[in-house]
Amino acid sequence: MSNDAIPLQSGPVFRIDKFVVPAEARPEFIAQMHRIQQTLRTWPGCQRTYVLDQTGGSGEFNVVTLVEWASEQAVASAAEFVKKKFAEEGFDPVAFTKNAGVRSDQGFYRIA
Repeated sequence: MSNDAIPLQSGPVFRIDKFVVPAEARPEFIAQMHRIQQTLRTWPGCQRTYVLDQTGGSGEFNVVTLVEWASEQAVASAAEFVKKKFAEEGFDPVAFTKNAGVRSDQGFYRIA
């Protein structure tokens, strides 16, 4: 989870990350995304999480993760927690995705 700045507003915040994952890296990548989201589900303010694996269509992104947060405060709190947890585990998400040959598009969203 990055520390991208989002303007303070009320209501839910969605973190949507889209990935282009090579076939050979897909099982390990999806397992890692599930592990991360299992941790996020325990954090206050996390409403729901999904790891989506493309089964059809022509889009270039074949794995998508979605996390719904209750507020921006919950996002900020979780970002610090995840950063610390990754450091304790020695997990570098940037290196992991780069080594797997994964490209991503990540951002925060609100209901339009």
